[in-house]
Amino acid sequence: MQPKTLKPEEYFVKDEPYYQPVDEEIAVFEAAYAQCLPVLLKGPTGCGKTRFIKYMAWKLKRPLITVSCHDDLTASDLVGRFLISGGETIWIDGPLARAVRHGAICYLDEVVETRKDTTVVIHPLADDRRVLPMEKVGEILEATSKFCLAISYNPGYQSVMKDLKQSTRQRFVALDFDYPNATLETEIIVSETGIDKNTASQLVKFAHMTRDLKGSGLDEGASTRLLVHAAKLIRDGIKPVTACKTAIAQTITDDADMLTAMHELSSSLF
Repeated sequence: MQPKTLKPEEYFVKDEPYYQPVDEEIAVFEAAYAQCLPVLLKGPTGCGKTRFIKYMAWKLKRPLITVSCHDDLTASDLVGRFLISGGETIWIDGPLARAVRHGAICYLDEVVETRKDTTVVIHPLADDRRVLPMEKVGEILEATSKFCLAISYNPGYQSVMKDLKQSTRQRFVALDFDYPNATLETEIIVSETGIDKNTASQLVKFAHMTRDLKGSGLDEGASTRLLVHAAKLIRDGIKPVTACKTAIAQTITDDADMLTAMHELSSSLF
């Protein structure tokens, strides 16, 4: 058996990520970590869930292993598999096994994208057993108090086929994320991009206009992430209306009428 060794430069968050708390999410996560409880982050795309996890990994001084979940993700992708190397068969830990073995934070991003039979593999880690059965090698990994399991998903994309089962949900402490209020979101954009406060404020107003259209032509409004993208373009000399079009409007919809409406909205602000 040949588990992969964690390298600090590869998995530790060296520099403090910029993060502004919205509520008591930092205190709740710290308490959950201290009590060895897994954490579920819920919220729309681009609202800061991944940034929050990076910040907590830095604050708790724990390595962070992130898995971007998708339809083809298998239990073996998470736990590990046998591979042939140099004429011999060796076992290679998957990201979940590495996190358990080395006391890291394992973050499964958009976990509902995985198949339900894959999600079940995390159940023994997410209750009081805190173990990872590795049937292929006949080993049971026991998580230490330093290990933390965190998962995330966007409730806006829930469907009958893509939703967390209650047997999974009820193992976690849940933190509900949303976009920051206008003042805080403006501060975030200014801090992340160095753009002037007035332009940042106008971008936030534009975002709120698009968010009001959710369910009335848009699946999602403009995320904080997209506002940062637009602000970076503006900072580099792109006209604000053009930045709103390319970094926001055309990103969130292909509908011609909706694109025209958003162009009119941005033109009214800039």
